[in-house]
This record gives sequence, C-alpha cells and structure tokens, in this order.
Amino acid sequence: MLEHKWIMSDKPEDDPDASVLVQTRPKTKRPPLYKVLLLNDDYTPMEFVVHVLERFFSMTHAQAFEIMLTVHKKGVAVVGVFSHEIAETKVGQVMDFARRHQHPLQCTMEREE
Repeated sequence: MLEHKWIMSDKPEDDPDASVLVQTRPKTKRPPLYKVLLLNDDYTPMEFVVHVLERFFSMTHAQAFEIMLTVHKKGVAVVGVFSHEIAETKVGQVMDFARRHQHPLQCTMEREE
C-alpha cells in the first residue's frame, strides 16, 4: 500500500505549465498474524492439555481449564494469535512435548483472515 503526499508547485494556478507533484512513499504493512490451534483427540489426558496451555501459552490454571474444555467439546480451540515465527515455534514446542510424553496431541497454525 502506498501513501501519497500531494505537493503543489509554486507556479500560479493560471499558468498552463503548473503541475502537481506526487511524492510516493511505501507504507509499512503489518505482518500477518497466525492462530495456534489445539485439536481434540480421544487419548491425550485433559490434565496434560491443561499443563501444555499453562506451560507454553502462559495461561492461568482456570484459563487453561476453560480452553481445554472448549477443545474437548468443540474439537478445536484457538489458544493464541502470534506472528508467523512465534506461532511456528509454539506449535513445534507443543508437538515435541506431546511426543516426548507419548501423547497424540495435535497443534496447528493457520493464517488469521
């Protein structure tokens, strides 16, 4: 997206050579954000999901419990919205942690529209 700044010349308005200059400067665009999602499965214990939310998403126990219930009931929940790099890191951390504890917990990310 470009931001335009209009500058009038010093020539009088009735001068046929009078012109308008356009100075174009690129406008910084915010990088897209990504939602990190936890997916429900029939094997990962609810307590483990709560622990993951507390550990990797800095949630209180009450917040983590509420999100865990949402994942359990609806099958998926957004657990945070981050820049691409941070979202990717969080997904990797959760997936690695779940595998090390032998749980099939799935964590994904998708671009926020």
